[in-house]
Amino acid sequence: MELRSVDISAAFTNGDLEEVIYMRQPEGFHEGGPNIVCRLKKSIYGLKQAARQWNKKLHSVLLELGFTRLQSDRSVYIYAKGEVRIIMPVYIDDITLASKNNALLDQTVLDLSNHFKLRDLGETKFLLGVEVVRDRANRSISLSQHQYIIDMLERYSMAECNPVGTPLAPGTKLSKTMHPQTQEEIDYMRTVPYLSAVGSLNYLSTMTRPDISYAVGYLGRFSSNPGPRHWAAVKHLFRYLKGSMDYKLTYSGKDTSVVFDTYCDASHGDCLDCGRSTGGYLTVMGGGAIGWSSKLQPIVALSSTEAEYMVATEAAKEILWMRNILHEFGFPQHGASPLHIDNQSAISVSKNPEHFGRMKHLDLRFFWLRDVVEEGTIAPFHIPGTEQPADALTKALALP
Repeated sequence: MELRSVDISAAFTNGDLEEVIYMRQPEGFHEGGPNIVCRLKKSIYGLKQAARQWNKKLHSVLLELGFTRLQSDRSVYIYAKGEVRIIMPVYIDDITLASKNNALLDQTVLDLSNHFKLRDLGETKFLLGVEVVRDRANRSISLSQHQYIIDMLERYSMAECNPVGTPLAPGTKLSKTMHPQTQEEIDYMRTVPYLSAVGSLNYLSTMTRPDISYAVGYLGRFSSNPGPRHWAAVKHLFRYLKGSMDYKLTYSGKDTSVVFDTYCDASHGDCLDCGRSTGGYLTVMGGGAIGWSSKLQPIVALSSTEAEYMVATEAAKEILWMRNILHEFGFPQHGASPLHIDNQSAISVSKNPEHFGRMKHLDLRFFWLRDVVEEGTIAPFHIPGTEQPADALTKALALP
């Protein structure tokens, strides 16, 4: 599989306007006199509809070139003629093309250049701040954000910090009651870029670092009024990144199967402020994580079984989406997709409709999981808690 990157120049100006919009002439340019205004024919940067009109223009061009937009992800297009395929994810004006056929990639870039002014960036090396490294000898591809972490540590004056081994100190318990208590603490926290730091960390956690996903989500809960202890935990996370900036997600091409595994776990009642549980799930394919989540659950779970069952429902939704997108790529899933859970009671409830006496108060939407298990789309399996990789998405763990 070859990867190619293309950047559309001045993308928004390619959009065709559907409304009548006038603008004042730019300062220093008064064709026909200073009182004459311009009627726009194309969208320009700053118009509220500019992004939408560009997307519609690109969509029409790609359809003309023979591409189809996926139903499961409307930002991804696919060209399929027999065994020939191009997969094309689009992010505004950044386009990536993936195919086994180099000649077809060249032709597609040429076809796009006939419609838009663009820059052919060649083989994909960076994508939205993510470094892409190919190891052709071992048939693997790796994703990392080494430079992003370096820049972030510099920005928050943590470049010279001492590394630590975990995202959060083991057993960390924070609450909203730890907000600034004194005028001195209030004045200090006004100088702290807490929201900016958590936002920068969040981008990292959603792109390539599932290992910090729980920590970032946890620290984000205190964004409305953080205190010194919350900021100390953010700096602890920076120190962890200092020692792990070379971590990467690696996917092997040696395993040609398109089967994926999903793991889910929950930490019952761990929020000191609301008593709700943290649920997390992880999807693995080709030896690396391809999807993950760590979130505070929307309601209080009355037992660990409830907490585990609710996160299993969320994981099951991710599984169905993965099955849909793989099917559209031309890789339909045969048989049930495995969901690994470390709570036997939650597995029992998902498999046996009669085992729900203590959970009948749950919203009906959660029992959708039983239907997809019964129809054979998802197969829950037990995994020992000591082997559960999703555990790191629900709590602050110590080093093994």
